[in-house]
Amino acid sequence: MKRNILFLVNPISGGAKKDAALKQIEKIFTAKKIPFQFYPTNARGDYEALKGKIHSETISDVVIIGGDGTVNQAVHALHQEPVKFGIIPFGSGNGFAFAAGISKSLLKAADVILANRSQKVDAFSVNKHFSCMLSGLGFDAKVAHDFASKAKRGLITYTQQSVLNFFKAQPFQFELVHDDLTFFTEAFFISVANGNQFGNNVTIAPKARLNDGLLDVVIVQKMNKAKLPFAVLKQMRGNNHLQQFVEDMTKKNVIYFQTPAITIKNLKYAPLHIDGEPVETSAEIGFSIIKDCFELLMPVKNSATNLQASPAL
Repeated sequence: MKRNILFLVNPISGGAKKDAALKQIEKIFTAKKIPFQFYPTNARGDYEALKGKIHSETISDVVIIGGDGTVNQAVHALHQEPVKFGIIPFGSGNGFAFAAGISKSLLKAADVILANRSQKVDAFSVNKHFSCMLSGLGFDAKVAHDFASKAKRGLITYTQQSVLNFFKAQPFQFELVHDDLTFFTEAFFISVANGNQFGNNVTIAPKARLNDGLLDVVIVQKMNKAKLPFAVLKQMRGNNHLQQFVEDMTKKNVIYFQTPAITIKNLKYAPLHIDGEPVETSAEIGFSIIKDCFELLMPVKNSATNLQASPAL
């Protein structure tokens, strides 16, 4: 199929840095004689008009110039269309791009698009919402809510909000339902991941793979707050092994397991985020994998790493 690439671009963010990036993209793809065009994103994630354009103009690839929130909206709206998706990371965390092995370097990200090698990857549902990478309840969601309200975003602002919320953090009460098993926990946060990242190359689910048909569930349980950073660091470094669902639940600070689906009863209405974007929380939240949801342009080397299946429970 002859390529015809559509780049999705936020028209109001990025300033001079974004303008320079667009000029560089224009230069690269013009030199390669690959047809392309720029198309504006919108805050609502409404791309109904774009669906008709994909068919009428035979668009082959939709490349998102943005962060996890923009990727979520675009893929959700267009994953049933006959296109491949690409990413040029331009957000605050870029967790999904990094989980796929896509560099923040514009030239390297462009090389991935030019190579035109794709893999089917999973997504998952969070009640009626769509998630590509990581959703969570509790502490990290509170950080996401506070971060979203700040005029200036980026790693420094995110770190500041994380530190501020750490000192105020209190555990929430949850009931987890997995097949016929139910258990209660008090936890600072629960992360449900398809990729391995929080963002900014901070790993939360080291065994996560983008196409293994499994969600990685990480539960950071109630503990002495002085121990909390060390327990999370152990998880990020991959030193906390995958566990059976009921193994040592009362003894472990951090529980880490994999499953295609789980229901979490949110007894104290802990805040919720989806792919880093704050959303309204709920009393009960169902998480379920969507296998082989869409085609993603990825580095060739990643087919042997982040697209390698992990064992299920």
